[in-house]
Amino acid sequence: MNVLSLFDGMSCGQIALDRAGIKVGKYYASELDKYAITVTQANYPDTVQLGDVTGWREWDIDWSSIDLLIGGSPCQGFSFAGKQLAFDDPRSRLFFTYVDILNHIKSVNPDVKFLLENVKMKKEYLQVISSQLGVEPVCINSALVSAQNRVRYYWANWGFEQPEDKGVLLADIIENGVADRDKSFCIDANYYKGGNLKSYFEKNRRQLVFDKLCENLRHKSKTVRSGGRGSYERHEWDSVCTCHCRKLTPIECERLQTVPDDYTAAVSNTQRYKMLGNGWTVDVIAHIFRSVTGDL
Repeated sequence: MNVLSLFDGMSCGQIALDRAGIKVGKYYASELDKYAITVTQANYPDTVQLGDVTGWREWDIDWSSIDLLIGGSPCQGFSFAGKQLAFDDPRSRLFFTYVDILNHIKSVNPDVKFLLENVKMKKEYLQVISSQLGVEPVCINSALVSAQNRVRYYWANWGFEQPEDKGVLLADIIENGVADRDKSFCIDANYYKGGNLKSYFEKNRRQLVFDKLCENLRHKSKTVRSGGRGSYERHEWDSVCTCHCRKLTPIECERLQTVPDDYTAAVSNTQRYKMLGNGWTVDVIAHIFRSVTGDL
């Protein structure tokens, strides 16, 4: 099958297709971030990079050959964590570019399959997207297949159900001994400011994990966000903190997103965190793809 991936990022779609056992002929990717492209080409060197999605009318591809269109259009305008400008945000308006491309492919291949992912949002925005696509979304929390809570909506023109709960916890993805072997991740090495550890934690709690608190690790991480973050529960601090409080490592963030270890190693840690936060939870996408195999 031939795939066109819009807003491809680091190509989580290709990992998911591999994991679902779907053989891909041509994989076309539209992406602008040079670091994400570097990671994609390091892992999938045959990927055909097309560039800016807004220039799609100039792409030299056989539109009738596209069997599957996928993408997660930029979500900043919809996210409850942002200003909720919705379609007034130029990034989230790119959803309509996805629709234009989908309709163009349908005009030459009515049987094309499509998948769109986006964040939890207000009902009125959901209705606009569903109306444009002609299907209702399925809401899936990545916690069912991974160690993080990450609620997302998925629109597709084939049927699929919720994945089974794998029971994955934060303890299952943590690297052992990080605080001992690499102090660069430790709060007491880099982030201790004037003795006020508690206030630092309150400000930056989305970036932190407790390395050796076994009781706390029997839970889920909060959502990995685009600055690279895992997060964890509040902790009552003593005047001297005796636990190992540290940032999640890039490999741990990869595991939260069910991405292979060191998949993003071709770029800096800063860029790894960013693209993982923007990426898909691969096992959710693979689960959805497994439901479409009989229709392809």
